[in-house]
Amino acid sequence: MMTNIFKTHGADRINLWLMLALTFTTGIIDAVGYLGLDRVFTGNMTGNVVILGMALLGADGLPVVGPLIALAGFVVGAIIGGRVLRKESAGWNRKTSGLITVVGVSLVLTSVVLFVDLHEASDTVALLITGFIAAAMGLQAATARHLGVKDVTTVVVTSTLTGLAADSPLGGGSGKFWQRRLSAVVLILAGAAAGAAFLQVHIGLGILVTGVLAIGVAAVGESARKCAVAQQGLEDSVTSH
Repeated sequence: MMTNIFKTHGADRINLWLMLALTFTTGIIDAVGYLGLDRVFTGNMTGNVVILGMALLGADGLPVVGPLIALAGFVVGAIIGGRVLRKESAGWNRKTSGLITVVGVSLVLTSVVLFVDLHEASDTVALLITGFIAAAMGLQAATARHLGVKDVTTVVVTSTLTGLAADSPLGGGSGKFWQRRLSAVVLILAGAAAGAAFLQVHIGLGILVTGVLAIGVAAVGESARKCAVAQQGLEDSVTSH
């Protein structure tokens, strides 16, 4: 089945779909973090920087420690991703599949901890979970950056929304890539709505769904990569003869 999908759509299109799926999961994870972990973003670091800036200048009721831990965790995750992929050429490879799998497994394990803990998590546990999730999202962001799907970073949509507007016919542009840009914005919005809904059931549910989806993305991406390798081998064989 994957072979047929690959032949029909190609690696670039499949990579785009997979990154859009991860964009949806970011919406889920940020909604859970903001609503369930004391107004902390675990995927969108711009939000944390803004919250932290306001809190440091005395705005009432805004967290300081949570955003700092999220920022630190995200940076650590991105550093790890950058080092692992440093010598790899752009595009999907075994290490890409492995890193996204790590993200998914990390989130699933985090959700298990939350489900097992029948009592409300202490502040310390909540902060540890915040840092762990943020590190996973930093790892995801670094991996998505390596894949280089234009206008789909999986963790932010500000630049995507800017491109959508500036390059539209109203902005004097051709409107190129408008479908993927609009899809990224809509999916992170839908993810946030889904995350808020999951939170009504249990704080661990949204994290679990995010982890499972990430593992699914890794599996599909690896299958597509193997199809691409097989296809290239077949073409090389035909050419050599």
